[in-house]
Parts: sequence; C-alpha cells; structure tokens
Amino acid sequence: MRIAYFLTHPIQYQSPLIRHLRVGGVDVHVIYGNDATARAYFDKGFGQQLAWDVPLLDGYPSTVLNAEDPKGSPKEQLVHFERQISALLNQEHFDAVWVHGWAHPFTQAAWRQARSRKIPLMLRGETFLGCVRGGKLRRLAHKLIFSRKFREVSAFLAVGKLNAELYRAYGVETRRIFRAPYVVDNTFFQKRCHEAAPNREKLRAELGIEPGRPVILFCAKLIDVKSPEVLIRAVGGMAGDVGALAKVRNSEARALANAPTEPMLLMVGDGELRAALENLAQETAPGRVKFLGFRNQSELPALYDLCDVFVLPSGFEPWGLVVNEVMNAGKTVVVSDQVGSGPDLVREGENGSIFTAGDVLGLTQILDHWCGDAAARERAGLQSLEIISQWGFDEVLAGLREAMKQLPDLHR
Repeated sequence: MRIAYFLTHPIQYQSPLIRHLRVGGVDVHVIYGNDATARAYFDKGFGQQLAWDVPLLDGYPSTVLNAEDPKGSPKEQLVHFERQISALLNQEHFDAVWVHGWAHPFTQAAWRQARSRKIPLMLRGETFLGCVRGGKLRRLAHKLIFSRKFREVSAFLAVGKLNAELYRAYGVETRRIFRAPYVVDNTFFQKRCHEAAPNREKLRAELGIEPGRPVILFCAKLIDVKSPEVLIRAVGGMAGDVGALAKVRNSEARALANAPTEPMLLMVGDGELRAALENLAQETAPGRVKFLGFRNQSELPALYDLCDVFVLPSGFEPWGLVVNEVMNAGKTVVVSDQVGSGPDLVREGENGSIFTAGDVLGLTQILDHWCGDAAARERAGLQSLEIISQWGFDEVLAGLREAMKQLPDLHR
C-alpha cells in the first residue's frame, strides 16, 4: 500500500518518524505544501530568524509543491493547493491519503481531492474537546460540522486519550480509531541526554547556578498562550524565597535563607513577551530567573539533563511534545490541565503533577513539593523514563499497520 502523507511543511518532530515508518516497511511518500522550515526562515512565535540544526528532508521520498505558502485569502489558497494536488495525483498512484490536521487550506485541499477520487483517507491530529473555544453555540456548531466531515474519513490515527475522546464524542465508531501516539525521537533524546550528563556540573557553573540548587526549566515560545508569567509568579511565591524566610525570626530560617535552596528558573525560548517577562522576573523573583533565549534541537538535551523539574504551564496546548522530550532525560514533569499530553504522560504524584491552568498558588505548592524532595524527584524521573520508553515510533508503526490492514473494509 502506497501512502501519500500530506504535511503543510517539514517539521522537526515528523521527519524522524517518517524515516522510521519507511524502515518499518510502510511505503509513505510525503507531500509538503512548502519547504520554508527546511531552510533559514523567520519564525513569528520566536520573533527571529532561525534554522533547525537537524535534517528535515533526508532519508525519505518527498515532493515539495511551493517554496512558501501562496499569497491570498484562505479560499484562494485552497484553490491553488487543490489545483497542484490534483495534478500530482494525476501523475502518481497512491492507495491511501494521510492528512495531519484539518484547518490549513493545504490539508483541506488534500482531503477534498482524496474524497473526490474515492481514495481512502486517514486523519491524524492533536485536537481535543478543550481546543474548541467559544460559547455553547460555537461548540455545538463545531460538533455538527465535523460530525458530518468525519464520515468522510476511513481511519483516525489518535495521538492520545483526549484526541480519541473527541472522535468518539463526534460519533466516530471505535473500530475506526487506531492508536498512533504523538511522539518524538526517543533514541535521539535519550542518547543526547546521556552524553550530556558528565558535563552537567560544568553547564551549571557556566550558567552561574550553585551546586545543589534545584533547577526548574521552561522551554517554549514566550507568548501568551504558553502562560510563562504564571510560572514566574509561582517561582516568586515559593517557600524557598529568601525575602519571605528573612521575616521568620529563628536561627534555622536564617541559615536556610543563606543557603542556595531557592530554585533557579531557566526560561528557554524567545518571543514577544520577553522584555515584559524579564521585568516581571526582576519584580517577583529577583536573581532567580535566567532567560537563555532560543536554543536549537541539538542544544536542548543538555538543558533537559540539567533540570530537576520541567514545567509547561500553557493556557492552551493541544499536545506539548516538549514534555515527551524532557521525559527522555528522566525528569519530573509538571503541566497545566490544558496540556493535551497530560492524561497520557503525567501520572499524578508518580512522575509529576497536573495543575489548573492559571492557578499560580496551586503551581507554587506543587513546585514547593517537588523542589523540596530530591528522593521523590529521582523516583519520578525513573517513572518518566519508563513511561516515555513505551510511547515511541514503534507504537505509531503498529497502529498505522493495523489501520492499513483494515482500511479496505473501513473505506466507503
């Protein structure tokens, strides 16, 4: 079975998965709407020019339709992409079409062409019910529209529990839903984190962090939806705060205040909020927040290895693959209840915690617990590594193979 996999652009998480699927015997050919991310490009979220330092187009067959997305309205883009995809499908034979998501005009064009040609359609995306924003009427309209649209899909490749829950809520039969978890290259990250471990204290010294001081890590774009200010305020309110301890009139508290027990927060990433967040950190957690800017894929494992607790406080996050990445370093992970990966990857009290998005006090209490108990962090880290080791490329390959096997019976 030859599969056309339609992706809007090359993605650092997808490329190694595609290579693995090819090695596993899946004849997948990737069709890209554009290949801008395979070169140096301007990322609006990070607010800077960047180029990924891992290969995105090597090791698998692909066709690139444009250097960048065409100009014009979404409707004009849809017409443009549909014309290109139609010409491609006239030249190439595919037994199935696989699309990722459904919001972009490129993906919609691929979907429409698959249906018009009666080619079996497979869908994979990270959307869950919490992603549908707005009031009751908007949510109802979304359900009505996509309940009908989903009837056109032969097989659904669910990335996690919440994603599968949306499909079932929209009337998709369980037999059409196959497990294809949202993954990163576990082998790459585990290997790089292991290699970084011997230089951990050297990196700590380079960053000016005292030995034994707990390190909390944030790694994401500095934009509203990631809620970085919630984490900074939570760190500012932790029990290890020197200012708060100084108010306690006893020798034990004074000794603790002079020791480097309060955590250091490392903010990795860049974006439009950076200047405001730097001011907030100076006001609420002076001397305890360092902004490291954007770091590329190959630089991240050393920071994952260095940290004690990783936090993703997003107010909206369909999945959060950075959680997968840091779990490969064997670390405690804390996420908000709006992070889609939480129900699958975070086991409360075992390998981390889930808090209510925006709840600064709740996050503060959770960080107090994990930063104050090194033994608990060690146990949690081992649990993270065990969980993520069963959440990788092989699981996606197995789910895709099962979907392919059943596709002829599922296709209408």
